[in-house]
Amino acid sequence: MATLASILDRHADLDLTGRERLRRLTADWQIIADLAFADLICWLPTDDGDYIAAAQCRPGTGPTIYHTDIVGTFASTGRAASFDRACATGRIAGARDTQWGEDLDIHEEIIPVSLRGEVIAIVTRQVSAASTRTPSRLELNYTEIADELAAMISRGEFPSHAAPTGPPRHSPRVGDGLLRLNAEGEILYASPNALSVVHRIGLYGDLVGASFFELLSQTTEFGEVDPETVEPVALGRAPWSLDIVLGQTAIALRAVPLTNRGIRTGALLLVRDVTDLRRSELELMTKNATIREIHHRVKNNLQTVAALLRLQGRRSKAPEARLALTEAQRRVATIATVHDMLSQTLDETVDFDEAFGRNLRLAADAASAGIRVQTIRSGSFGRVSAEAATVLALVMTELVTNAVEHGLAPQGGGTVWIEAKREGHHLTATISDDGVGMAEPDPIGGLGTQIVRSFVTGQLGGTMEWLPRPGGGTQAVVTAEVA
Repeated sequence: MATLASILDRHADLDLTGRERLRRLTADWQIIADLAFADLICWLPTDDGDYIAAAQCRPGTGPTIYHTDIVGTFASTGRAASFDRACATGRIAGARDTQWGEDLDIHEEIIPVSLRGEVIAIVTRQVSAASTRTPSRLELNYTEIADELAAMISRGEFPSHAAPTGPPRHSPRVGDGLLRLNAEGEILYASPNALSVVHRIGLYGDLVGASFFELLSQTTEFGEVDPETVEPVALGRAPWSLDIVLGQTAIALRAVPLTNRGIRTGALLLVRDVTDLRRSELELMTKNATIREIHHRVKNNLQTVAALLRLQGRRSKAPEARLALTEAQRRVATIATVHDMLSQTLDETVDFDEAFGRNLRLAADAASAGIRVQTIRSGSFGRVSAEAATVLALVMTELVTNAVEHGLAPQGGGTVWIEAKREGHHLTATISDDGVGMAEPDPIGGLGTQIVRSFVTGQLGGTMEWLPRPGGGTQAVVTAEVA
């Protein structure tokens, strides 16, 4: 699907400032679509003199005209001529068109997008003109604010350069609640949903004519937020967003100052009750902290078990028992490494390249018994789910250990190569050595080999294959499905 960035790359010659202007506009124009009950289309003039639809926005407060995306299509010749006139004058123009939009009678407003006094694009605002119903007070206020924002686009004043570039957390939308303020921060109009939000924080009575900041100041303290931070937002002076807690209720505020050639004429204040969202976030944070603590304790317990196995191995006099306990200690330590990483992150996935890197050198050193072994890694395992990471770490450690013990040790040293190829959830890992080679084409006898085969086929849903390595030695190829 065509995107704004790809269309800019292919059809326009805008500098970084122009690209950022369009990116910020299309990231924030949902407010205008909702206020105007209109579809918005951003048309970009091309090097060939045409206009291409570079972005599209549907209203969340009413029906859309378009039931399919038109991004990437070109404007008709007649409409392109209207766009040319808007670019030449830099002024908003209106027209009716019945030749497109599924044969609807459509009112179209052509809004030039200005940057440094130059028109770099066109935004069309389109609504059905078929309705003869008298608009409600809410609709009148919405469309009047939409008109002011459209004029700000034509003057290069919306979005504000002082507004944050990232999407604000809990950002309220028009339908959540709207307060229209004058230049002094007094309420001119409050939508029904805004009144509901205001009532939840204990404010009743007629809001019109009152200062929203002064009303807030009469309630409980602002909780986590400094009143000096709340004031410019509640008065509509700064294009910021913030969450405030009043008693048991949390509300999100977002201010959009309305300006005319740099002079503030009023503001749009969006409000939303986010009490349940904040409660859910706190619950999630508590659960995440509990999960991390569990991983931490599991890691500690596994390290204790590994230490006990190591002590028991040192006290064992039989070489076979000592070797078995040493291998068991190494396997437990491998599992502990995965839990250690999970205890340090909120994700239930592991950067397996980092996790395996911790064990790779230790496994090679432990198995080499003083011989010179070089390990070379290539490719990337990527992020792997916690469950798959534990199994995969055991498999990779076993294969490296086997390569050193059975391939390199008999000849006094060599090299082990670990290559990973990841395509989506499908992983192919190859462990190769330049050792003595395989005595059997498909080894099945050792405990390590049985562990590898059982885990790969049973828990990773993959395959395990041992092959002669071209040039001498052995290679083990693992395929697995990892999330």
